Amino acid sequence: MKIYAVGGAIRDTQMGLPMHDIDYVVVGSSVEEMLAKGFRPVGKDFPVFLHPQTQAEYALARTERKTGLGYKGFLFHADPSVTLEQDLERRDLTMNAMAQEVSESGALVGPIIDPFNGQRDLVAKVFRHVSDAFAEDPLRLLRIARFAARFPQFTVAPETLEALKAIVQSGELNSLSPERIWQELARGLIADKPMRMFQVLLDTAAAQTILPASLVAQLVQEPAREIMGAHLHASAAVLEQRCAVALMNLPATEIRSWAECIRMPIEVRDFSEIFSELIQFLKMSLGGVFQAIDVLAWFNRADVWRKPERGNKLLQLARKLGFKVDSLILAMQQAQLLNAPEIIATIPLEDKLNGERIRSAVEAARLATITSALNLNN
Repeated sequence: MKIYAVGGAIRDTQMGLPMHDIDYVVVGSSVEEMLAKGFRPVGKDFPVFLHPQTQAEYALARTERKTGLGYKGFLFHADPSVTLEQDLERRDLTMNAMAQEVSESGALVGPIIDPFNGQRDLVAKVFRHVSDAFAEDPLRLLRIARFAARFPQFTVAPETLEALKAIVQSGELNSLSPERIWQELARGLIADKPMRMFQVLLDTAAAQTILPASLVAQLVQEPAREIMGAHLHASAAVLEQRCAVALMNLPATEIRSWAECIRMPIEVRDFSEIFSELIQFLKMSLGGVFQAIDVLAWFNRADVWRKPERGNKLLQLARKLGFKVDSLILAMQQAQLLNAPEIIATIPLEDKLNGERIRSAVEAARLATITSALNLNN
């Protein structure tokens, strides 16, 4: 048997990028031989094994045949007769369909095996699909969109764009699990140029299926795309921030609805919703003049009392986008310094066990502090 490193590891090496996880393909072997060599089986749909020492994953070379809907609707065949080229042919892009042999010591040896001209497409900076079977897997559309965000200098080959459109027209995007949709979108959001991901989704008409309707309505307008691109660039490559920026002009109710559809993590959903409400609040505050009662209402919504770090991140993100929030930051910091026991000590003895009375006293103290801070900045 022979072992090859394939896919992203070879691509990244050719591009001068750090090589992270390596995908290994074993050619000319069988399940029985892998077990005899101490490999532990872990694959459910096809033979994948863990190396007895390194615990890295090794997959038997395999072919696939479309049998149903979605990215899981495939029948896989793996035996010693499957060649390396047959295994590479089932991969998505030519740049991901290269391999290099691995020696017994684990080193990459020999020439790059490149039956589909992946090196040529890397030089030309083109995303090109390997075979007609590409359009059978709807997940590949989201992968290409995510790759476009990671490698923004690349373009999609015309024939590959048509294959992506065919995926949308087939209706198979609807068969993708919410978790896989979110996983690909999340990886694209924290890549170098998230707007390139959105552009691919627009160009293929996948946006209408994958994204919230209000977000699509914004993305089809070039000025809105330019503003969003600048805002995404200004934000840190952190998922909660990038997601919040992309959704900042959507009502919180629509964010919640979409988040539930794609199984967005709760902390990312909450950050996006609260940031959206902050942006709407800032836009409605004429001339940057804030009413203390409204500021307190947002502070309570953001729960800056129990989650001060999140409150600070929300306001600092708004500041990065050019919103005038210095007075809000000062008001939050000063209100957070209030000592609850000292406030409670001012309450008459007969009210000290009254939860509503305590809450009202704390709210009043916070409101007074916020009012003072806002006046200081006016």
